[in-house]
Amino acid sequence: MTLFLRDLGELALLEKIRERASSGKRRGLVLGVGDDAAVFRAGRGENLLLATADMMLEGVHFDLSYTTPYQLGFKLVSVNCSDIYAMGARPAFALFELGAPGGTPSRFIDRLFDGLFDALAHYGAVLAGGDVSASKNGLALDMTVIGEAGKKFVGRKGAKKGDGVYVTGPLGDSACGLLLLRKIGRPVEIEKDKKAIKTPFKWDIIAPLLRRHLMPEARKNPPENATAMIDVSDGLLIDLSRLCKESAIGVKIYEQRIPVSSGMRETARLMGVDPMRLALEGGEDYELLYTAPMGRGRGILIGEVTEKNSGRRIVTSGGSVREFKTAGYQHFVGQD
Repeated sequence: MTLFLRDLGELALLEKIRERASSGKRRGLVLGVGDDAAVFRAGRGENLLLATADMMLEGVHFDLSYTTPYQLGFKLVSVNCSDIYAMGARPAFALFELGAPGGTPSRFIDRLFDGLFDALAHYGAVLAGGDVSASKNGLALDMTVIGEAGKKFVGRKGAKKGDGVYVTGPLGDSACGLLLLRKIGRPVEIEKDKKAIKTPFKWDIIAPLLRRHLMPEARKNPPENATAMIDVSDGLLIDLSRLCKESAIGVKIYEQRIPVSSGMRETARLMGVDPMRLALEGGEDYELLYTAPMGRGRGILIGEVTEKNSGRRIVTSGGSVREFKTAGYQHFVGQD
């Protein structure tokens, strides 16, 4: 029987890549496939360098029906820099690759670059190179960011029993913003910071939700005492499961402690959506999810690390306890 990528799913594909890559280790590589970024030493120095890459494809990661070119450029940089911060490092250099149809207006590309370079300046990184190509199937954007970590980094492996589980801010805002955009059905120039549309929702309430999805900002000051860390890109549950797997630990989180903004809660309910589901499974908030000694994390405490065979449990607001699955976004699943 032939297996397709939609049968395997993203997680299984990544494991296949990881198995093949493990045989190709070489001197200087400290951490390879399996984390937010690769870690290596250049030359004989003790300082560490990190490298991460993310792509954004039209029709998969973004829809030009409700996204501006400026927002695309800004977001591409942010999602890459978030991976660097999630390793306790800081971004330094970027490589940018662009695939675009020949009929793309030059003004569109100019605004794309405006967003890209504004974001690079925001994170203190510079563009060092890249590549461009014609495309027959819409826009394709890709970026590699090189980061610096000094003599140490924080990976997904390192959490231990008794640690607290923390998150740096509210979850679900980006997913709620995406639902809003689908209702609005056209671009919202949130980068101009002014009300540009008419909606049945209050602008002051929905503007932060739209901004979180269209122009997310990576958390520039990662905690210094984290024992393990990951950014929330695909959803709290799936990203926490990744951290649990790498650290070989169990975890218990409390639904009532998961931070949800009042604007997201109100807007989700007006749209008939469960706000807690958005917070647990939504993704693209780019908050940092990490473990640290109990009581010493500077973020919001949402749970605790337990021993390996204790499972991954969530205590609901009603007091019941259930195992949670790796719910969240996965590429290929449900796609032809």
